[in-house]
Amino acid sequence: MDADQALRQVEQLVIAQTGERLSELQQTILRQVWLGSKYFDIADAYGCTEGHAKDVGSDLWKLLSQILGEKITKKNLRQVLTAHRHGSVPPEQAYRPDFVGRHQAIHRLSHLNQQGATAIAIQGEGGLGKTTLAQQYLQSQNFEIVLELLMAKEPDNITSVQRVVEEWLTRDLHEEPGLEFGISLDRLKRHLQQRPIGVLVDNLEPALDQQGLLIGKHRQYVELFRVLTDPRNLGLTLVTSRDRICEASLNLHHYRLSGLDVEAWQQYFQLQELTIDLTLLEQMHRAYGGNAKAMTLLCGSIRSDFGGDAAAFWQDQQQDLLVAADLAHLINNQIDRLQNLDPQAYQLFCRLGCYRYQTLATLSKAGVLALLWEVPEAKRRASLMSLQNRSLIECRQGRYWLHPVTRAASIARLQPSSDWQQAHRHAAQYWSDSVQTLTTTEDALQALEAFYHYKAIQDYSQAAAVLLQVRQNQWQQYLSLGSSLYRMGLHQSLLGELPSLMTHLPCDRSYCELQNILADYYWSTGQIRQGITLQRDSLSLSTQALAAPDLDPRHHRHFQIQVLDSHLSLGLYHLDLWELEHSAHCFQQVIEIATQTDQDRWVPKASICLALVLTHLGQTEQAQQLATQAWGERLPETEQAARLAFFMQLLGQTYTALGDLSSAHALFEQALTVAEASHYPHIQARTLTGRAVIHRLQDKFNLAVADHNQAIALFNPLNATCDLAEAYFQWGLTYQAMHQICDRNQAFHQATQLFTVMDAPCQVQRVLACTTLP
Repeated sequence: MDADQALRQVEQLVIAQTGERLSELQQTILRQVWLGSKYFDIADAYGCTEGHAKDVGSDLWKLLSQILGEKITKKNLRQVLTAHRHGSVPPEQAYRPDFVGRHQAIHRLSHLNQQGATAIAIQGEGGLGKTTLAQQYLQSQNFEIVLELLMAKEPDNITSVQRVVEEWLTRDLHEEPGLEFGISLDRLKRHLQQRPIGVLVDNLEPALDQQGLLIGKHRQYVELFRVLTDPRNLGLTLVTSRDRICEASLNLHHYRLSGLDVEAWQQYFQLQELTIDLTLLEQMHRAYGGNAKAMTLLCGSIRSDFGGDAAAFWQDQQQDLLVAADLAHLINNQIDRLQNLDPQAYQLFCRLGCYRYQTLATLSKAGVLALLWEVPEAKRRASLMSLQNRSLIECRQGRYWLHPVTRAASIARLQPSSDWQQAHRHAAQYWSDSVQTLTTTEDALQALEAFYHYKAIQDYSQAAAVLLQVRQNQWQQYLSLGSSLYRMGLHQSLLGELPSLMTHLPCDRSYCELQNILADYYWSTGQIRQGITLQRDSLSLSTQALAAPDLDPRHHRHFQIQVLDSHLSLGLYHLDLWELEHSAHCFQQVIEIATQTDQDRWVPKASICLALVLTHLGQTEQAQQLATQAWGERLPETEQAARLAFFMQLLGQTYTALGDLSSAHALFEQALTVAEASHYPHIQARTLTGRAVIHRLQDKFNLAVADHNQAIALFNPLNATCDLAEAYFQWGLTYQAMHQICDRNQAFHQATQLFTVMDAPCQVQRVLACTTLP
């Protein structure tokens, strides 16, 4: 073990114990002491006094002594760390009692990890226990958290790598994902290099081609694996696969897992309280090559179907099992037997193949039993228990899922059956009914699962209905799922799904609303021209529908709202392009249409937007009147503020431009409070940019720069191109006021680049006009 390996081992121990990393001086002391240096030389090289180096070193030896349970000094450091390294394999007691026969595998994984491996591929045929080994090992290593990715059995169902990273960041690491994949990867990389994190990528082979390379459709997984296999990571990634992974660019260590030995099978049968002759057991073990999954299936069948009589089971089954030595054949035999013995449980098993087990990898008991819709509730649990007893469904802590091999068999039987459509419909209904409000990321992802079920059976109208279903969200708004996903930053995967879905839909009210949602998706990523095209199409269709003499009266209000929403959205899009006259016209249209109608709630919103545009056009008197009329003299109540935070920060910008900095500051402060409390980073960042402008106007440049920095840090992972460009522009103006021309030019350059990508020539000219100023 060299100095770097020693440093890495100590950092893992310290982080696991204290949650903090070693300081730079501590790292220097440990590395140099390992190399035999004296404190005088260490202090001289680092640039501190010898006394200070000794004090820090003494504290470090005390900390390591507490962690390792024995006295550590400068003299015995190498000896103790080397001994700890070779004796650090967890004892058998650290693992589940029925996890048997993997002593050598555990030692091999530990050895590879201690040698510096940060990613190991466990390879072997199906059913060997690759996943169980990986899970048990990772859980025994005291990682802060273990991230899991269960790859889909069918290549067409593999979750996009962007979605995987997005979910890890949001749900497991509690960090906002970026809408740009590279930003999300960078954020994940920082976690992996700063914290001891375990990662399990399970069942990778559906994503590999015949050469062992990642298939073209999912080549971007290579970028994720480069991050996971980085030697600087503090944790460990385990990848399970039936096929060898041959990506030469990955720093991946390979470990070929063999079948369990006969002693492990004997131990497992004893744990299951099944008596079996050793010769008979050896025959079974030989027939199945020590396959771990086969072992558990056989035990389940012996107990359930033959009353625990292993000899009777083997006499009845040995010929078939020897012919079907392959695990897939074994599972098919087991399923056929289930069909004969318990048709109801067999039906449930087949239907369970409709679930994806991807973004949400496990099911609640309610999700399982929802697929027995025609069975009385009192009798449903017996079928679930039947599957558990035969090891045909996995269960842990009240969550259920199908092993990939068994799921493949269930899909093969479900697809050609009359249950294919019904199973997907009932599964979709379960997901939809299980989410009443969208208050967390998991709520939104759970509701979205219904979309994929309807897509699988090509029921595109119902798939659209899932995205358009209205629920209350965490901001006290009643919005469609599609719109809430946008506000939560979880809509990236739908950027590809929505255009395809809409080709299968008639040009009706649902189509118009989806156009509106997709247009906002494009707007958020800086593709404003595409968003404008969609909004104009939606506006045209809605206007035509309202003019139709045979319009269903029930749809009249919806199309009215759609027209107003499209005009308002177009106004915002043109504002971000700095096409101010177009923007003003759109907002005026909203006011004219909605005034003195039952849709007059749109008037204050449009008035606030128009007031901001008018300040930019120099019409300050009219802007002041509109702002006052729209907002009145008092701030909204907290619940109302949560719904109107976007418009509050727009009004704050207006009052800033009008010189009423007191009112502007009050609006920004309340918008910030709401945004921070409800985890709305987009509004938080926009508001910080607005507040920075106030600080600039008051010559509080340090505060302004701090707000600019924080706003840009929030915008970057969101890939909010439009707002990021404006943030850089305002940052440049602050540096201009500070007479820091180099910094100003750099910020303006960033803004110009983004505005150019947005195809916003008016914005580019706006920046250039300021660049020419001294």
